[in-house]
Amino acid sequence: MNWKIYRLFPFYYLDTRARFVATIPRFGYLLDIGSSDGNTLRHFYEMRPDIKYYATDINGMPEKYPPGCQFYRCDIQKDTLPWEDETFDAITVMHLVEHLSDHDNLLATSFRLLRQGGKVYFETPRPKSLVLDSPKGKLLGDFTLNFLDDVTHLQIVNITRFARLLKEHGFTVMNYGISRNIMFALLYPFFMFLPASRGKYVSYAHFIGWSNYIIAIK
Repeated sequence: MNWKIYRLFPFYYLDTRARFVATIPRFGYLLDIGSSDGNTLRHFYEMRPDIKYYATDINGMPEKYPPGCQFYRCDIQKDTLPWEDETFDAITVMHLVEHLSDHDNLLATSFRLLRQGGKVYFETPRPKSLVLDSPKGKLLGDFTLNFLDDVTHLQIVNITRFARLLKEHGFTVMNYGISRNIMFALLYPFFMFLPASRGKYVSYAHFIGWSNYIIAIK
């Protein structure tokens, strides 16, 4: 789905990520940590082309990021990001924390880079992903449904313990819950009896609530 629709219709409240992006000040600064192939950033840009985008990843595909996005390659578990203190209005960390063995540098860096009142959004698989069946057919190995389908996953991140860790780094937890796009979730009954496809699994993931999110403020 192209997120440009959120510019025309205020349906962003139906999507957890879009709801967060909608709160960023106009012409604000957003850093995405763990940007990977840039799919999430491209959606953000479709909805909010006014924002100044920054990205970092241990590998990354900056050629796929939004126009003008400033990219810095780093290992967030140990490296220092080059931007000045209190540069950003918002930081997003999508499905990264489950790949890390240590979160201290990530959280300390996020706190340093956020402006006072700035917010950070984390998203990570829920524990129930450990007991789900893997995709079938041609999508086996190409779509992460069971947590262990992704061999780079290290650990399920308990959202309660992660909230305590955020507080230890100076953050105030604002909100947490299950990340969903309600429109995708409502489509699942139509996909249920259809053959396996990416659309069916995406819809199923939103239907069951595959991910947790947590938002904290500096």
